[in-house]
Amino acid sequence: MNEKEKSYRQMIGKKIKLARVRNNYTQELLAEKLQLSTRYISQLERGIAFGSATTLVNLCNALGVDADFLFDELVAQELSEQSKALDKDFFNNYMQLNFYHRKIVNTLVCDLLKMQSKDLPETGSLDG
Repeated sequence: MNEKEKSYRQMIGKKIKLARVRNNYTQELLAEKLQLSTRYISQLERGIAFGSATTLVNLCNALGVDADFLFDELVAQELSEQSKALDKDFFNNYMQLNFYHRKIVNTLVCDLLKMQSKDLPETGSLDG
């Protein structure tokens, strides 16, 4: 398991524990509700184990949380990292252009923004 996976599991485990504590459940009670072992619940909370899709769904139902509670920050973090990389790549490419071509790119971007605000639905989707 790489460091990123380990970090994700630990973050999800902390959220599982948080939801369990909010519900005033012991690990034993949660394990009983899910028909799992207390040891497995402990491993989930510590990020050592990671449940199957069925286990995660049952866990969310038992704790009264949705999947967003467990995964939202992770997905947002990943998207943010990808966005930063894309922005950096775009900027690096842009800086390699000469003055004339930079001016063309700026004009295109301005025109695209105008078109977007007038023609496209709020989602920005091209499918309509």
